[in-house]
Amino acid sequence: MPTSDLLTALHRAGVRDTSDTTLDRALYSSDASLYRVVPTAVVRPRHIDEVAATLEVCRTAGVPLTCRGAGTSIAGNAVGTGVVLDFSRYLNRIQGIDTDSRQAAVQPGVVLSDLQRAATPLGLRFGPDPSTHTRCTIGGMVGNNACGSRALAYGRTSDNVVALDVLTAAGRRVRLAGPGSDEIPETAELRRIIDSGLATIRTEFGRFGRQVSGYALEHLLPERGFDVRRALVGSEGTLAVVVGATVRLVEQPRHRVLVVLGYPDMASAADASSGLLPHHPTACEGLDSRIIDTVRARHGAGSVPPLPRGAGWLFVELVADSAAAALAAANRVVADADALDSMVVSDAGHAITLWRIREDGAGLAGRTPNGDPAHPGWEDSAVPPHRLGEYLRDLDRLLAEHGLTGMPYGHFGDGCVHLRLDFPLRQPEGTNLLRGFLFDAGRLVAGYGGSLSGEHGDGRARGELLPLMYSPAALDLFRRVKAAFDPDDLLNPGVLVSPRPVDEDVRASVVAPVRRALGFSYRHDGGDFTTAVHRCSGVGKCRADAIRTGGVMCPSYLATSEEKDNTRGRARVLQEMVNGSLVTGGWRAPEVHAALDLCLACKACSSECPAGVDMATYKAELLHQSYRRRIRPRSHYALGQLPRWARLASLAPGVTNRALSVPAVSRLARFVAGMDQRRGLPRFATGSFRRWWRANAADRRTDGPPVLLWVDTFTNRFSPEVGISAVRLLEDAGFRVTVPRRAGCCALTWISTGQLDAARRILRRTVSGLLPAVKADIPVVGLEPSCTATLRSDSLDLLDTPDARRVAAATRTLSELLSDVAGWQPPRLDGVSVVAQPHCHHSAVMGWDTDAALLRRTGAQLTRVAGCCGLAGNFGVEQGHYEVSVAVAETGLLPAVRSAPEDALLLADGFSCRTQLADLADRPAVHLAQLLTSPPR
Repeated sequence: MPTSDLLTALHRAGVRDTSDTTLDRALYSSDASLYRVVPTAVVRPRHIDEVAATLEVCRTAGVPLTCRGAGTSIAGNAVGTGVVLDFSRYLNRIQGIDTDSRQAAVQPGVVLSDLQRAATPLGLRFGPDPSTHTRCTIGGMVGNNACGSRALAYGRTSDNVVALDVLTAAGRRVRLAGPGSDEIPETAELRRIIDSGLATIRTEFGRFGRQVSGYALEHLLPERGFDVRRALVGSEGTLAVVVGATVRLVEQPRHRVLVVLGYPDMASAADASSGLLPHHPTACEGLDSRIIDTVRARHGAGSVPPLPRGAGWLFVELVADSAAAALAAANRVVADADALDSMVVSDAGHAITLWRIREDGAGLAGRTPNGDPAHPGWEDSAVPPHRLGEYLRDLDRLLAEHGLTGMPYGHFGDGCVHLRLDFPLRQPEGTNLLRGFLFDAGRLVAGYGGSLSGEHGDGRARGELLPLMYSPAALDLFRRVKAAFDPDDLLNPGVLVSPRPVDEDVRASVVAPVRRALGFSYRHDGGDFTTAVHRCSGVGKCRADAIRTGGVMCPSYLATSEEKDNTRGRARVLQEMVNGSLVTGGWRAPEVHAALDLCLACKACSSECPAGVDMATYKAELLHQSYRRRIRPRSHYALGQLPRWARLASLAPGVTNRALSVPAVSRLARFVAGMDQRRGLPRFATGSFRRWWRANAADRRTDGPPVLLWVDTFTNRFSPEVGISAVRLLEDAGFRVTVPRRAGCCALTWISTGQLDAARRILRRTVSGLLPAVKADIPVVGLEPSCTATLRSDSLDLLDTPDARRVAAATRTLSELLSDVAGWQPPRLDGVSVVAQPHCHHSAVMGWDTDAALLRRTGAQLTRVAGCCGLAGNFGVEQGHYEVSVAVAETGLLPAVRSAPEDALLLADGFSCRTQLADLADRPAVHLAQLLTSPPR
């Protein structure tokens, strides 16, 4: 059926949110696996009737149907050639929680963390907790039989599903609630199939907890009550469409304690793990030194708390009704562990920091220790836990034979290992090498009595390998079960039964390098834009609610909930652009510009994305390539070159301000600048900071260690009071303050609008002006976070010179500089409520923890606002962005301001953040320098 006819049929059936645009097909062409399958259309059903209508249209037209939650599938079981049904957009409601029965009724698109958040105040939680809990959906967990770290105590998803509401391939809606209530038209044939294969099922299925590969036929044995409900869990959307679930909740533990055990290597840690199971831990996770070293390399030495001595670790979590009992249990584990070293962590914050390393494992492992891309494929093999150490040693030998490297980690108490490998997929024989390794690895794990998949399902990554694990008789049972439920192979074809070859549809194998005439150096990606955008492995952390987790990524997605507005979606479209087979037109393709239009260039992804995707850089590159030597949008000439116009306006600031206060003139100015008419125009300072500096030369401190105050355009032309406060604060701290003789600019506005050639020239001059002081070992302190961050990061990618690296290393924030001054104490702010909005670039590039620690030293009552202010330089004032800018502010900043005490001080170092607060909240905010120089009395 032609796509237009398919959409027409869907619309006639009452299905409204449908799309066959190139943009949406690109967004849904991949999940978190290494596979790329372009769908015919995307449907986002608003209610279950639309799901049923879509299924009916697809059955009539013979179009395959693939269900999708958050798209975090690592096996390639959430992509398909026909209609992709996205449940996460609308069918995401928790329909009720019954505390008496400890059950929750949910729609398939409910995010696990949202369910946990609703259940926690009731003293309950859902047991299984994959590391993707902040974005994975319950429907996806049902599809893959997800487990997570605490499945050791609470079981798999199949152990926690009370009932499933499903649509069969024939279109019948049925409720499956366990033995005795699962009689459906398919049941009679299913009973005949199971009865004919009882011996096979009893000997090959359900042999250990993490045997997830294939269909879970053990649940259909007579002695297990012929439980169709549990058998459907883990069937990867190939047997029925799940439209609702009732799940079992468990009591929230009263006290947790984490035991960290160090061993000589990872295999030794695995050897020890099964011996700890009699202590009944809720989790027993293994980590390798390679992943710890990667965290330190990416985020600094302080990103990993001290660990026990060793090169392999077990994270063992225990729970109890009292803190004393939990600690006693921890001490018993330490006594039995035979570890090199150990550590007992009872502080919840400390434990969260350690667990975060484990949760980010999939993204962190997306790069090998030497920086090469690493891919899923052999992602979650599992063996009986007592054989894990032996298996890991053999697996290491197999990797060496194939010349592959990776960073293993996993659920050692369950015998499950996660591993991403540097398959050379962009080499001519890359997919052949992938295929050869996967078959060898499949034979290895089968020899240990293990499972190809321990929790993520088989999908496209391992479906073809099932004959290595199961007998022909078992595979015949799979085919017959599939035919009983889905005789026309409508539901997620190519998965489990009649699977696609493991080396077909591989995403990273179809792209060529893009290295010529790039604006940035991409020094961490071999100078290749293609490698850079393929950093995104699709784990989808950018889909998480960053406001609730204290992050920033992705501000526009938090406001719109559209897949195109998160880092993963944008990366997917860029990947399709460099591929060129779906998104054609290169840098100027409208799909690419549509995907990146609402990117605020906040740079949060550069630090919060486990894979280190830097969408702000990619957007600047896109604009650079699209408009180089071409006519640009008006805002690029006005807002993108703001420092130039500010310098001209400051020749007569009073005249400029009076002129811009005339309504007709201000409207014209906004139009010419490409600004939204609802935005206010900033007022130029009547006297610049440099004018004040020259006028007060006689009062300047002449002794003490020197520091160079880098005065950016915003401080100089718009907020000189910030610079004046900084001078007084630094002098009070004992410094002798100097400023560069020539005004310098970081060129951020040129960078954010993609004018990279000009930005490079400007930055080169600025670096040259700062270099003499840096060579004299004088620190450079910046006041505007975005400008300081540009010196610390963007200058390295634009200039890629020793001088730029030297200046970046010498550049400090105000809090960093003051925190290193021995004996200096900040003023007391006891009883003062401070609501702080960290600038996005500050958090992403420099980190805001030093500022937070400094403010805590003052005694202030600090509230740190999560998320972006929504203005983000030129973004929020440009035409077409106002509504999203306001919506972003409403996700974190504005609610925090409204709920703050009336006398609370608003702290915002960024000029954009202060402007947004003035525009939308009519509340003034101060810079850290002002707060510490003139504390409230």
